[in-house]
Amino acid sequence: MKNSSRRIFLFFILISVLLIATACSGGTDEVINDKEVIIFADAGWDSLILHNAIAAFILENGYGYETDIMPGSSANLLEGMVVGDVSLEMEMWQDNLPAYGEYREQGKMIELGTNFDDNDQGLYVPRYLIEGDSERGIEALAPDLKTVEDLKKYADLFPDAEDPGRSIIVNAPPAWAVTTIIEIKADYYELTEMYNIVGSGTSGALAASLSAAYEKGEPWVGYYWEPTWISGKYDLVLLEEAPFDEALWNEEAQYPCAFKPVDVTIVANPGFVERNPEVAEFLKNYHTSSALTAKALAYMQDNEAEIAEAAEWFLKEEEELWKTWVPEDVYNKVMDALK
Repeated sequence: MKNSSRRIFLFFILISVLLIATACSGGTDEVINDKEVIIFADAGWDSLILHNAIAAFILENGYGYETDIMPGSSANLLEGMVVGDVSLEMEMWQDNLPAYGEYREQGKMIELGTNFDDNDQGLYVPRYLIEGDSERGIEALAPDLKTVEDLKKYADLFPDAEDPGRSIIVNAPPAWAVTTIIEIKADYYELTEMYNIVGSGTSGALAASLSAAYEKGEPWVGYYWEPTWISGKYDLVLLEEAPFDEALWNEEAQYPCAFKPVDVTIVANPGFVERNPEVAEFLKNYHTSSALTAKALAYMQDNEAEIAEAAEWFLKEEEELWKTWVPEDVYNKVMDALK
């Protein structure tokens, strides 16, 4: 019994020494780098992931922070930001989240600035359909196609291969809220008399449909949005509608005007902002555009590049832009890391 008790005693002494050593090691790390880990919201779409990577590269190499991501849905990530599990989100599409305005007014999250505000969505066609493309030997088949209503004059250009005698407008995936909006718009413009409004199974299928037609120089009309690699790679024309009018959009129930451009904002947890004012200042200066974002996404697509590679490519290509976001010493550190 004595030997057994002694062994147990020595065991607990050994465990205590290991715990103390571990605690001391952790404490040393805290002294060396007392910056908290920045948790980016990752809702899964490419442009958000790209901006996460761009901001993370600057924060890691220019400011000395560690970063990580929290995956989830937009709504869940917003809730996570409110409680402090998420530090910030680089692309908050505020009009898509009913709780956004309420949380902002209550100070549960802080809007630091606008990432970009020049985004569009609606019905698109390739530019060569309207203007032709002499280099590719493509004639302008629809020179007077400018508006959504004009599609009634050119229905024969978009035959539905699965429904002879009918034409086709390619819609968004069925699960998206915008899919129903496009269907209602088509009714309003009386396009359903000649067109089938056919939803894509996925966003990938939608992209593949447009890309296949574009590469062949064929007519195509359907829903798309910006920024995406598609809008960065291909020359598309957004068909015109009446300018956005909130009263019309909400009261007519037929959405008889253009989509409202959304301020895609950068938002953060209030406690995080208070603890990290230098990060908040950087993010207040962070501002891009749909065109720049799409250009980087197109680079990634064309070169089969990873997100991290695309982020570094962006920082090299747009040096004159992002150098205005940060102090000179941070700029120099980032440039060193890019070499």
